[in-house]
Amino acid sequence: MKRPDGRLLRHTDPMYRVAVHLMPRRSDAMNAITLDIPYEPIRQYVREKKKQGIAMSNMTVILGGLVRLTAEYPPINRFVMNKRVYAREKITVGMVVAGSRKDEGTANEGTMSKITFEPTDNIFQINEKIEQYIAENRVGDNSAEKVIHAVTSIPGVLRGAANLIRWADKHNVLPRGIIEASPFHCSMLFTNLASIRTNHIYHHIYDFGTTSMSFAMGNPRWVPKQKNGEIVFEHCIPLGMVMDDRTVSGHYFAMTFHRLKQLYADPSLMEEGLPAPIPDPEL
Repeated sequence: MKRPDGRLLRHTDPMYRVAVHLMPRRSDAMNAITLDIPYEPIRQYVREKKKQGIAMSNMTVILGGLVRLTAEYPPINRFVMNKRVYAREKITVGMVVAGSRKDEGTANEGTMSKITFEPTDNIFQINEKIEQYIAENRVGDNSAEKVIHAVTSIPGVLRGAANLIRWADKHNVLPRGIIEASPFHCSMLFTNLASIRTNHIYHHIYDFGTTSMSFAMGNPRWVPKQKNGEIVFEHCIPLGMVMDDRTVSGHYFAMTFHRLKQLYADPSLMEEGLPAPIPDPEL
């Protein structure tokens, strides 16, 4: 069955066809892990780009690696809806943007929308899209907030509207416009807690919408590691990840993590984009 944001996979492993019935909600199937990313290669890369006149942040490199990983391993871009597994057609990232400094100390903690990336984007294109997204969301309401404001402005409508949206989403009749505006219908959620000097967390993936992964980047920290028989401390950027266990196996995720480590050890690998999108092998 076709959805505006994905295509139904009819030949997935039988284990996953069973799993969606045993674990009907995303909150049933959440697995979590911390990825400690060595900080020094990323720091050096960002400094090198700055000397070349290219402003780039640690966050861009971290998020760029996740976007590239999703492009190279499209099965992690799957999602479950109504006990069916779908292959997502775009790489989208829901992300919170902190409010401007004049909002500090107020209840306005930021806004959340999403960015759409192409599987062929290189690190520079990803950087431009992130910078544009942050600039736009700091100066005005985004499309997601406009929908929320419209719904909540009418007394008594919120509960009925939420139930209607859930029902429409479950039966694949939710309008494309709502799906494209919703930050809950995305490949992954990403939050940079280091920007507010906070440790990483394991951010939940919502039962509402289609998000299958979340990543929370925290303050750099020193992590003990064993090298040549000795315990040494390595400066790392912690990344708290939560994933939907009904999309792909833990073994598959572990394989992708090895590739992610390669990208972060040498971010220049992302300077050349993929020549063409890689389709989900089950399509």
